[in-house]
Amino acid sequence: MNEKVLILDFGSQYTQLIARRTRELHIYSEIVPYNKIPELDDSIKAIILSGSPFSVKEENALRPDMEKIMGKKPVLGICYGAQYIADYYGGTVMRSNKREYGKANLSNVTHQDTFLEGIDTNSQVWMSHGDTIKEIPQGFDLLASTESIPVAAFKSHNGNFGAPIYGIQFHPEVTHSLQGTQLLKNFLIDIAGCKGNWTPASFIEQTVQDLQKKVGNDKVLMALSGGVDSTVGAMLLHQAIGKNLYCFFVDNGLLRKDEFEEVLASYQGMGLNITGVDAKHRFWDELKGVSDPEKKRKIIGRVFIEVFEEEANKAEGVEWLGQGTIYPDVIESISVHGPSVTIKSHHNVGGLPDLLQLKIVEPLRMLFKDEVRKVGKELGIPDFIVGRHPFPGPGLAIRILGDITPEKVAMLQEADAIYINNLKKFDLYDKVWQAGAILLPVQSVGVMGDERTYERTVALRAVNSMDGMTAEWSRLPHDFLATVSSEIINQVKGVNRVVYDISTKPPATIEWE
Repeated sequence: MNEKVLILDFGSQYTQLIARRTRELHIYSEIVPYNKIPELDDSIKAIILSGSPFSVKEENALRPDMEKIMGKKPVLGICYGAQYIADYYGGTVMRSNKREYGKANLSNVTHQDTFLEGIDTNSQVWMSHGDTIKEIPQGFDLLASTESIPVAAFKSHNGNFGAPIYGIQFHPEVTHSLQGTQLLKNFLIDIAGCKGNWTPASFIEQTVQDLQKKVGNDKVLMALSGGVDSTVGAMLLHQAIGKNLYCFFVDNGLLRKDEFEEVLASYQGMGLNITGVDAKHRFWDELKGVSDPEKKRKIIGRVFIEVFEEEANKAEGVEWLGQGTIYPDVIESISVHGPSVTIKSHHNVGGLPDLLQLKIVEPLRMLFKDEVRKVGKELGIPDFIVGRHPFPGPGLAIRILGDITPEKVAMLQEADAIYINNLKKFDLYDKVWQAGAILLPVQSVGVMGDERTYERTVALRAVNSMDGMTAEWSRLPHDFLATVSSEIINQVKGVNRVVYDISTKPPATIEWE
């Protein structure tokens, strides 16, 4: 990358948002733990210190090596970052009597400073902090206040510390800070001198060059899923190394209706060197009689690895394993507090590199999901793959509550196809982040014609989200839901009731298992 912004993570829930906002300005950014600051080379144009759930006054406060960064590159401290800067240089930071949380309005705004150019007096900002800066240190200037706090923004006095240092006690990355993007633009482009030329096209060009250097003439093996991440990753590798990329797509018997044939055909149309592997009976046999969701996931992961290993042995001379890892996965693994508690295990090929003695190549490891989609469009990947809803690795196994049988899979495939096709027909598919049908282990009484029935229930789930970390249930029109319910009950033998899930995440997860 030609230029980048370093974001020091102190554990804030908003740290990823800071990265997203900088990238929306076409400026590449990387998140690193506050205590693992890399050497500051010429590519790093600015450093942002994130917020934190900690207090700078606590004994266990997170303390970065300030000598490594201050005065060397333009620095912006946000919330905890600003309080730490103030405390470090001798200002007064105190615990607030009450947590300052929610909307506030800037006052006494110093418009002549580049940082606040275009920021209105009374501009709405978002507060979320327990400490307050009462007095700024010597050598710093006050830039703005709010009604409740004396120091909302401050900066180092010109030339006092080398490169400029700014601090703000609100969160510009949150949409409730209405001019937050303008503020970040002022800092990153006008003060730090970032060019803002990081685009999908420039990412592709740079990544293909990097892959060619890294992989050379070696062979790469990659399992594709039909999803956007693995597909875009494969296309980047394909552009870099051509036929030395060996792909395969496994039918685990838990895909959506006709998905195996459709996706395989589209991949071959893209020129990918791909093999289809029909392993559905193998998965069904292993899953027979298993109801526990964690056991189902682990069985699917194990069998997938077995199939993968067999395919790998067929492709002689492979040295690399391609993976569609994206940035949220990377951030999670290097977070300040370590990986989060496992809510449910994920279907991945984590053990494969060691098992097969392969090196890993991850073309997308620095991209967010929406950025992957933009790169996919730039690469000319078909819209039905680029815009495809996320689909869990274990597939329909975790949308069939209870044990798995081929009959249940077929029943759910039909119900799910009716649901997804109607989302597209009603022009709702692209307005929803993820949708799917769930087959419940519940039977209830119904009436069809003059006959009493005692049949299964299908639940419909649709959510809106940015990254899947939190999700809101989608407000789908009632006439749409009525159409879907009617078609499922009339066309899917064995189902006589359809319900709609209106739970948010948290507390409910997107998938039911």
